Amino acid sequence: MTIKSDKWIRKMVQEKGMIDPFEPNQIRTNNGKRLISYGTSSYGYDVRCSNEFKVFTNINSATVDPKNFDESSFVNFVGEECVIPPNSFALASTVEYFKIPRNVLTICLGKSTYARCGIIVNVTPLEPEWEGHVTLEFSNTTSLPAKIYANEGVAQMIFLESDEECETSYKDRGGKYQGQTGVTLPKA
Repeated sequence: MTIKSDKWIRKMVQEKGMIDPFEPNQIRTNNGKRLISYGTSSYGYDVRCSNEFKVFTNINSATVDPKNFDESSFVNFVGEECVIPPNSFALASTVEYFKIPRNVLTICLGKSTYARCGIIVNVTPLEPEWEGHVTLEFSNTTSLPAKIYANEGVAQMIFLESDEECETSYKDRGGKYQGQTGVTLPKA
């Protein structure tokens, strides 16, 4: 497997529609306002989170169970800034919709701007032939409230291309998160 460059990313977007909407450059400002960067970087793509959030709350004293997830454990919030309570987390989705090629595995890492503030971005790998909006999890590891900015960079996707196609892709398996849009909660 090889890590793919900005040139490869632009080619895959043009030929296969891998990322939509796609920003071919690294964007750092908007009308003079400083942003947390997003768009194509040297060896990856910096994604943005949408303005729709699900903020975890323990108001109902529910047990977090991935096989039987209680949706009432979240408060829905729409806005340009989301405040995550101390030692809690929030879910959001990427602005970008991804279509991963059959011979590519995509890894997501949080941006250093958030990591330096104790905010961890967690995303599982995007498997070959998976497509959809990526559900992002932001963990606030601090004892203070933490802020996430919508429509700005939050994480970087790194694309690993294999010299051969996988035998069975995510699409072939009929993966339960195939084609997801918006924030998608756990499915059993």
